[in-house]
This record gives sequence, C-alpha cells and structure tokens, in this order.
Amino acid sequence: MSESVPGVPLYTPAFAADPHRAYREMREQYGAMAPVELAPGVPATLVLGYRTAVRILNDPEHFPADPRRWQAVVPTDCPVLPMMQWRPNALRSAGIEHARYRRANTAGLAGIDQYALQRAVGRVAVALINSFCADGSADLVSDFAFPLAFQVLNQMLGCPVDIAGQAAEGFRAIFEGVGAEQGNKLLADALHRLTLHKRVQPGDDVTSRMLGHQSGLSDTEMVHQLATLYGAGIEPQQNLIVNTLLLLLVDDRFGGSALGGSLSTRDALDEVLFDDPPMANFCISFPPQPVLMDGYWLPAHQPVVISMTACNTDPAIRAGGFAGNRSHLAWGVGPHACPASPLAYLIAQEAVDQLLDALPEIRLSVPADQLSWRPGPFHRALSALPVIFTPAPPLPEA
Repeated sequence: MSESVPGVPLYTPAFAADPHRAYREMREQYGAMAPVELAPGVPATLVLGYRTAVRILNDPEHFPADPRRWQAVVPTDCPVLPMMQWRPNALRSAGIEHARYRRANTAGLAGIDQYALQRAVGRVAVALINSFCADGSADLVSDFAFPLAFQVLNQMLGCPVDIAGQAAEGFRAIFEGVGAEQGNKLLADALHRLTLHKRVQPGDDVTSRMLGHQSGLSDTEMVHQLATLYGAGIEPQQNLIVNTLLLLLVDDRFGGSALGGSLSTRDALDEVLFDDPPMANFCISFPPQPVLMDGYWLPAHQPVVISMTACNTDPAIRAGGFAGNRSHLAWGVGPHACPASPLAYLIAQEAVDQLLDALPEIRLSVPADQLSWRPGPFHRALSALPVIFTPAPPLPEA
C-alpha cells in the first residue's frame, strides 16, 4: 500500500456519525486493509479483514507494539500521540519487557474477588440509580455509566477520590484528542501520586499487589501500568455499558428482556462487542520493516491499526446471530489480548441488570438517529444517552 494514497480520516464527526458506512466503503475500495489518517497528517493502515487481523495479532515479531521509531518523527503536539506513544508497560512493549509487565498486571488483577466485585458494582449502581430514579429522566452516560466505571475502577485500584478525579480528566482528553498533551500530564501526575500513596499505605487492591510483585516495578513503570488500567477501565467500560443499553432500548429482540424477553443481557453484550465494541479501532503495531500482507506493502514504522468493528463485521466470517458467540476481536487476541475481559463482562452485566431491574419501563427520550457520537479514531462512544421512565422510589442500599 503506497504511503502517497490519501487516507480516510477517522477523526471527524462525519466518521463518528456513521463508521459502519465508512468501513463498508473502505472494504469495497481497498479490500482487507485501507489507508487512513488517525489525525491530520498522521497516516496509518486500518485492518478490515478478520483473518488478516488474527494473523497480525499473533505475529509480534513482524508486528511489534513498540512505537518508538514512529514516535521519533511525530510532532509533540500530535493529538493521538498520548494514546499511542511508547510507555514502559505491557501495551507498548515487546519481548522480555512485555512479558515482565504483563505478569505484574495479571497478578494484580488475579487477586480480585469476583463475587466481592459484583457486590461492589451492585452497591455503586443502586446509589447512582437512587440519585435520579425520582426524576423520571436521566443521561445514562453522565449519570450512570461514567460514574459507575469510574468508582468501580478506583475501588479496584485503591485510589483516593481526589487522585481518581484528576486521572479521569486526563484520560478523557487523551481519548478525545482535545487538549491531549495537557491530559497526558494530568494523568501522569495523578498516577504518580497514587503510586507513592500505595507504597506508604498498601491495601487489598490491584495497585498494591502490582507494587509487591516480584517484577520489582519502579515508580515510573508503575505509573505506566496504571495508565493502561485506567485506559481500559473507565472509557471503554463506560462505552460498553452505554452501547449495550442502547441496543437493549432500541432492539425488540433485547428490549423485552428485562420483562421476560428471549435474549439475555450477556447476549446483548456479545452483540455489542461484535457490532459496536467500545474500542472500535486499536491493537496498534509498528512493523520494523516493510511487510507484504495480502498483496499490500505495509510501510516500516507506520501504525497498523486493527479495526475490531470492521473485522467483526467482515462478510468473509459473518454468519448470522451471535448469541453465545465469543469469537469477536473486541478484547484482542494473541500476546496483547486484554487480561481483564472477565471483569469487564461482570461489571457491565451487573450494571445493566441493576438498571433494568430498577427501571424496567425505561426508554429513549429522543429518536436513536438523533443521538450524537463523540469523534475520535479509536473509540465508539455516545456523547449522551438521554432516557425517560416512570419516576420510582429509591432502592434499598446495602
């Protein structure tokens, strides 16, 4: 694929409004891979073919995740740089260092009691529902999904509220590419404060377990492990909850599930992870030399981005319904696959079930085609999900 071919911009409001159309048009014009721009003047190759993506994700030798050669020629104010830059963590490293960081991360996550986590999600969900249930209306992004993901992750990490607020502000700027450089600084400072706090006051939490792991992570390394956990644990978790709620509210196959429908919340989650995964385009690699793949030459040191959405909807593998099907790429595959997917499922399912149990008559307050999607090359994220319902009394809180 020639670097001179103009890339399809993935950062515009037009792309955010109808990405599925853009994926179809790219597939028709280019096939399994297409030239794109992640930001103005930032070229990349977007992988649209499921089988091509699986080969790339399982070939870290030719497609390593280390971006340093690419990063060296990117302007420091590039809006996607904070999302893609090298960090000493499992997401942006390869080989021995990747293995070391991943062991520390999985050890920190493995100590989570999933039954206790489910109860914690339930408590947070009930408190949030009680904050708006008497009003008859709510925005399920700002009133429910974001604060739930935020509070649950902070409990898992043992993060004090003031530090957590600063981290969330930083990550929101990074994901949206607006004020991303300042957001990166806010995030790094917050996570450094959390690291120092937990070295002095360890507890039964992911941060403390990682600090105590035999990998012997430095303060700087811990900041970057925590950045990965925040990146995965707030924005994508929020979007998974919201996109699932949207499907439940607009699709009759699911919309009746709270009242005895045939398909479950877990089925809805799986369909969202196929059709509208919270991270639509990610799993980025940087070939150290030109690679011939499916008849295309991929340039050295230029990002190769997996479109999980486009790959999951690839006509070559698409074969009907997905109830009980877990073959999507939403969590990635290969050495960089997400180690926290069972926790993400648990949190999203408990959050959605608590809301629908409490407010079974909930419905959109605007037509679905009037909802606004936030621009950005990586995520699939609604700006708001306004709903109305019959006002209800508060639920008992544990």
